[in-house]
Amino acid sequence: MKTIALRFGEQYAPPCGTIKAHQEIIDKLGYVWYGKFGIKVSSSICDEILKNEKPRILLINSGRAERYWAYIEMISNECPQEGTSPGYYGNRYDRIKTWFKISRFERAQNDVMGKCIVTSSGSTLSEASRHSMSPYFIISYIE
Repeated sequence: MKTIALRFGEQYAPPCGTIKAHQEIIDKLGYVWYGKFGIKVSSSICDEILKNEKPRILLINSGRAERYWAYIEMISNECPQEGTSPGYYGNRYDRIKTWFKISRFERAQNDVMGKCIVTSSGSTLSEASRHSMSPYFIISYIE
């Protein structure tokens, strides 16, 4: 399965945290939009992700051991409707280039990064993420 791994931090999140803030909207609407700041994910990579039997991306909490699979229904470059993403994004919408419509989160196994191969280097995600400041990685996941 080819997908991407995104790093996220808690600097803009409310005290409950990024994942919980998004989960609260899933609980209300059945989905939430998750924004990726910075460089947009290419349309060819987005198409590959959506072709998977169960489209999902890996979210890596920077500086912590938390990893989550986010199951996605859609990917867009357009800003979502108000109320369908956490309010903490606030006035930063112009910095978000790719949006993922997420239907659920699942805590990933502790060794998930060792099972992900970064396509550009062939190294495991655990190794590549230690030596790179890249905000996202194109990966193949070995189940």
